[in-house]
Amino acid sequence: MGLKIEDLQKKHNRKDFSCGKILLDTYINKQASQDVKRNLSTCFVLVEDTDHIVKGYFTLSSGSIRRQDIPEDLAKKLPWGYEDMPTALLGRLAIDNSLKGQRWGERLLLEALERCLGISEMIGTLAVVVDPIDDEAQNFYKKYGFILLPTSGKMFLPIKTIKDLYKYK
Repeated sequence: MGLKIEDLQKKHNRKDFSCGKILLDTYINKQASQDVKRNLSTCFVLVEDTDHIVKGYFTLSSGSIRRQDIPEDLAKKLPWGYEDMPTALLGRLAIDNSLKGQRWGERLLLEALERCLGISEMIGTLAVVVDPIDDEAQNFYKKYGFILLPTSGKMFLPIKTIKDLYKYK
C-alpha cells in the first residue's frame, strides 16, 4: 500500500475514516471541506495511492497567542508592544485506526511542521500552536518538544526550534 499526502479534494474517500475520537472523525467527514472552502483552514490528507481512501489528516490555519500566555522566560525575549503573537495553528491531526502504531502520526506532524516552517519564511510566525483534545494527544505533542501553556491548555513549539530541527535534516 503506497501512501501520500495531498490537499483535501472531492475525490478523497473519507466515509470510513475512524481514529477512535468522535470529534476528529466527524470533522473530516462533515466539516473539513467546508472550512477549506471558507478559507478557515487548509486540510492535508494521507491517502492510499490507488483508491484515495483517507488514512490520516491534519489542518493548518493562522492564529495567535496572547503574550501573557507565553512562559515568562520566553516572553521576556520578545519585543514589548505586541499583545498578540502570530502563530500557525495545527488545528487537528488524526490517523485512522488501521495505521495506529506505525508512526504515521509522527510523519504527519513532521510534514505539518515543515509546512509551518515554510510559511514562517513568508510571514511572521512565532510558533506552531496545538490544542490537544485529551491527555493522550498532550503526551504525543510533548514528545516532540511542544510546551504547555498552562493558562489555556494549548501547547506551542517555537519556529526557532523547528528551524533547528530541519537544519540537520
